[in-house]
Amino acid sequence: MPYIALSSQKYIATWLLISALMVFLMVIIGGITRLTGSGLSMVEWRPLLGFLPPMSDLEWNRVFNLYKLSPEYIYKNHGIELHEFKKIFFWEYFHRLWGRLIGFVFIIPLIIFLFFKQIPKQTLNKVFLILLLGSLQGFIGWWMVKSGLVNDPSVSQYRLTVHLSNALLILFLLVWAYLDTKEGHSAIKFNFSFLVFLILSTTIVAGAFVAGMDAGLMYNEYPLMGGNLIPENYGEYKFLDPFENPASAQFHHRHLALLTIITVLIYSFKSYSSNKDLKSKRIAIFLSCVVCFQFLLGIITLINMVPVHLGALHQTGAVILFICFTISMHRNNMNVKTN
Repeated sequence: MPYIALSSQKYIATWLLISALMVFLMVIIGGITRLTGSGLSMVEWRPLLGFLPPMSDLEWNRVFNLYKLSPEYIYKNHGIELHEFKKIFFWEYFHRLWGRLIGFVFIIPLIIFLFFKQIPKQTLNKVFLILLLGSLQGFIGWWMVKSGLVNDPSVSQYRLTVHLSNALLILFLLVWAYLDTKEGHSAIKFNFSFLVFLILSTTIVAGAFVAGMDAGLMYNEYPLMGGNLIPENYGEYKFLDPFENPASAQFHHRHLALLTIITVLIYSFKSYSSNKDLKSKRIAIFLSCVVCFQFLLGIITLINMVPVHLGALHQTGAVILFICFTISMHRNNMNVKTN
């Protein structure tokens, strides 16, 4: 038993790291699914039987005929052939398949670790919360898709934002739990780093509203919007304007991004100056580079009207920045004083 207890820390860290990497890829796959217009191609939810794709011509025709009854086919893709349908079907199927694989990778080792009582108490609460949020994520995903299967062939920007926000929360908890296991326990402190983390997270969430309303396809210039600093129809929807008005959603996202780069650079400078260990300094430098690259990439993506490759790269950059900041915040909250 002492041998199991000693070696389990390494296995738990590996398990959490693999789970975090899979969730990271899941967010990227979800972004590509959205950008390629594939999200509404699967009009039924089969949590157990949907593990395998259509395996025969008969099954392909069945799912295609179901799709033909959807608003997306009727109003946007009317007349497409089966081979065209298969292309958009792929990303949504892969997205759902990857979610199932994450479930297996997370739950099976969890059962083993719980059986041998190897998970430390300080990590156990996070693990159970991850399990709860991960279980909800599948339901949230289908709830999101259903919003585009009724009348309007587009998913609700509110539901899309909830789906992404929950994924980021799961990713944050996985990374934090991994670092707790690998480097030592670190508490979340309500300090300047937490404020910057909230600004960064809010910027990413604001980006979900932009994606949900296809707001990146308008005002493809920077820093002006239609020749003005503020778009003409800003404020049309009053209190709901940030969430219902595409122009306002883009306006808020681009200025939150500007606030993010300023605050992250200040945080990185403070982190670099206050830490003596080389690893923390390197993290601070890398964080500065990532936030600058992400800001420039956002502008490039906007002025090019959000092509799939740039849109996917921009979302990937956002998640990398999110993870990098989480790592830095975890390390700084430990008050590392090693050289």
